[in-house]
Order: sequence, then structure tokens, then C-alpha cells
Amino acid sequence: MRMKKNLLQSLVALVTFGLLSAGSMLRAEGLDPALQAKVDAQIQIIKTWAADPALVAAVKAQNGSLPAEYADMTEAKWSALTVMDPLVRKLDKSPAGQFLKGKKSEVFIRAFVSDAAGYKVGFTTKTLNWSHKGAAKHEQPMAGKIWQGNLEQDKASGLEQIQIAVPVLDGDKPIGSLVVGMSVAKLKE
Repeated sequence: MRMKKNLLQSLVALVTFGLLSAGSMLRAEGLDPALQAKVDAQIQIIKTWAADPALVAAVKAQNGSLPAEYADMTEAKWSALTVMDPLVRKLDKSPAGQFLKGKKSEVFIRAFVSDAAGYKVGFTTKTLNWSHKGAAKHEQPMAGKIWQGNLEQDKASGLEQIQIAVPVLDGDKPIGSLVVGMSVAKLKE
């Protein structure tokens, strides 16, 4: 009964604050309006990153010609790779990876960009998953929408985070996704 009451309260809050809509964004549940406003402000910044010509060019290049070492990569193989593996280092040091590392801050703790197939183009730190194809954080941006995850604990840093994903666009066409994990503690400051 309590769970139903909490769910009903959350839905009422979402409708009241205009957070539940058929619009272009999927939002996390249960964020208070003040925190959501801060997240919304950060989304605008993240969208500018996704539009940066260097990031767009990197995604376009990978969509046009997939690197040979991607052909037989699986989730199991990716999980077994260390941060010193040549492929992991290549993605870490790639132009897209370096661009994202330049954006890292106390608020922005992790980021990765994926091509249209969901494969990594670059990141700030090795991701848990090789491909996010089929996951909302990739599929929603590929449909031209912004995705917002729920509050969660980042498995790598242990920090409470919220992830945002935005489309990387070539003109008006989504060609990839950019996912950024933000520190909830820093957003609340």
C-alpha cells in the first residue's frame, strides 16, 4: 500500500511540475524540482558538447568505417580487458576521449560517446559495457530524444550520480549518443 502511495505521489509531482510528458525527454523519477532544475541547466551544457565539431567528426568517422578490432568484440571480452589493453587505451586517448576528459569536473564525473551501433568512440574512463545498443541511454538519443536516468551509485567511483544522454547530431540526424554521469552531491551544492 505504501509503495502505491509513493508511486501515486511521484506521478502527481511529475504531472504537476510538467515532468511527465510526451515530449522529447525521459526523466528520472523522484527528483525534487530544485535538483531537476540544476540537472536541466547541465543538460544544456552537455548538448553543446554533443554538437562540438570534433565530437561529431569522430562519431561520423567511426560510423563510416568501423575499426577492425571491433569486429569480434563481445561484452564478455570487453569486461575482461584491463585499462592497459591497447583498445581501451586507444579509446581513452582518442580525440573524443580527450575532448571528454577536458570537460571532466566535480559535477561531470564520467562520460562516453557511442557511434550509431552503440560502440564506444571515446570515454573518460573504461565503461562497464562495450555496447549500449538496446539500452534506453543509447536508443532514446538515437531517436533524437534526451534520456535521464534515475539516481544511482556509480559502480566505479562509488558516488551517487545521475546519468544524462543526448544525441550527437549531424545536422538534424542522430548519429550517436553522449552519456554523462553527474555527481548528485555537487549538483546539490
